[in-house]
Amino acid sequence: QVQLVESGGGLVQPGGSLRLSCAASGSIFRLNAMHWYRQAPGKEREWVAGITSEGRTKYADSVKGRFTISRDNAKTNLQINSLKPEDTAVYYCYAGINGMEYWGKGTLVTVSS
Repeated sequence: QVQLVESGGGLVQPGGSLRLSCAASGSIFRLNAMHWYRQAPGKEREWVAGITSEGRTKYADSVKGRFTISRDNAKTNLQINSLKPEDTAVYYCYAGINGMEYWGKGTLVTVSS
């Protein structure tokens, strides 16, 4: 069974850093671009960053310069620096695998002093 599993969330002070990871597992024949989304309390889910299988990256304007997405085969990482309270959200991994869409269950990032 194909699945995406995120890890690395937690409580961090403003200005701190976190590294989120997402690993795809199962019978994977085709893995397209991998993306990170986030959903803050009371808000809609928003796209944060994406990386293609060739390593091309894109970022939402709100995170450019602070977030860095990387990829190693079926795993993607999201390095988050200079965290702000408004970055508090559940961060989800999304990918197209074998022609189907998959979401992870998310990992909570809380930025608070």
